[in-house]
Order: sequence, then C-alpha cells, then structure tokens
Amino acid sequence: MRSTDALIEAAFDDAGLSLDELCRASAVNPQWLHERLEAGLLPRCEGELASWRFDAVTVRRVRRMRRIERDFDAVPELAALVADLFDEIDALRARLRRAGLE
Repeated sequence: MRSTDALIEAAFDDAGLSLDELCRASAVNPQWLHERLEAGLLPRCEGELASWRFDAVTVRRVRRMRRIERDFDAVPELAALVADLFDEIDALRARLRRAGLE
C-alpha cells in the first residue's frame, strides 16, 4: 500500500467520509458514485443518504474502479471484478508476510 493510502486510512477510518467527501477524495462525480452504489458494486450504508459514512477501504475501491474504467475503458462491472481481485491479492500478500514467506 502506498503511503498516501495509509494516510487516508488513518485519517478517515474513525469518522468516515460523507458521500460528497468521498466524491471529492476519489475525484468522481456524485452520479458516478450513485450508479455504482445502486448496481451493488460498492458497499451501501444503512439509513438515510445524508447520514452515510464511508471508510478508507471504500475510498481505495472507488479510486481503483475509477482508474480501471478510465485507463481500460472498462464497464463498471468489470472494474468492480478487477478491484475485487486486487483486494484478494493484497490480502494474500499480507498473509504471506505474516507467515514470513514473503
């Protein structure tokens, strides 16, 4: 994980980001975000839209999906699948490090 991502996680995990803050932090417009939330490609929050809070993991996922869509002209579903695969790779690498194998 890059140091910028680590700073984001430390800064936002406690309080979380509002929908507008997530849009700004991820450089996406609200419509982009709403479409992916409605399609189930991003985790949804409970309650009223105005009270939703998003964590650093969601920020990282949104950024990845946006980059994949932009760089490879990928449809949102493919971008979400690739983001899932990157998350799995990150988790497996972390397990290897904890086991002393990497």
